[in-house]
Amino acid sequence: MRLPGARGAALVDWTSGLALGTVGEFPGGDHEAAAAEAAEVARLTAEQRAFTPGDHDDGSGEEAADPPVEDLIISNRDSYHVLRFVPTSFDSSVFLHVWLARSDGNLALARIRLGEMAGRLVLG
Repeated sequence: MRLPGARGAALVDWTSGLALGTVGEFPGGDHEAAAAEAAEVARLTAEQRAFTPGDHDDGSGEEAADPPVEDLIISNRDSYHVLRFVPTSFDSSVFLHVWLARSDGNLALARIRLGEMAGRLVLG
């Protein structure tokens, strides 16, 4: 992935907290710990009704296939963490996680690229 300021990226299952694939570096140098911690944040957000769009429930009693949240942005003094949920044809629990340096990264571009990448992933 060519993304200015990207320090690391991972494909993570937020149900198990496992990194399905990683590239680059992550805080503390531990991809698995970063994946597990990001999965906790993703799970807490995805499971809360307060964050679902008003049209997420179609009245059929079944949940929509797409995740209720598109992405999460967590910022600190020197970086951003962007988590992009991946829509799938089955009960999805996968997201892309990019660690982006604040000094030379472009948050808007990162969101666009992650959205494009999530759309190209074929899972299931």
